Amino acid sequence: MQRNLVLPVVASVLLFAGAFAGSAHAAGDAAQGHTLAKTWCSGCHAVEPGGVQRDAPAPPFSIIAAHDDQRPERLRAFLTSPHPPMPNLNLSRSEIDDVIAYIQSLGARP
Repeated sequence: MQRNLVLPVVASVLLFAGAFAGSAHAAGDAAQGHTLAKTWCSGCHAVEPGGVQRDAPAPPFSIIAAHDDQRPERLRAFLTSPHPPMPNLNLSRSEIDDVIAYIQSLGARP
């Protein structure tokens, strides 16, 4: 009888841990993300709202932020495993969360 209780308990613990981990990743610092974006991303992206787009195929951050499909998980996956022409910046998890927070702040609607 105890064996039948193990699976629901384990499943509950995993669900709780997954929810906690997801919220921990989502809490980035937009101001720090802005600083990182200016340092690492501005060579190819316009990182400022209304900023000038460089002569590169990378979209402005404001365009990225405006897309409804750019959820934190998708942005995190993209920034975790970049592909050419995007260079591998080797950002830490917290730096990625900060950049995501900054991008999301650009798409914030009143």
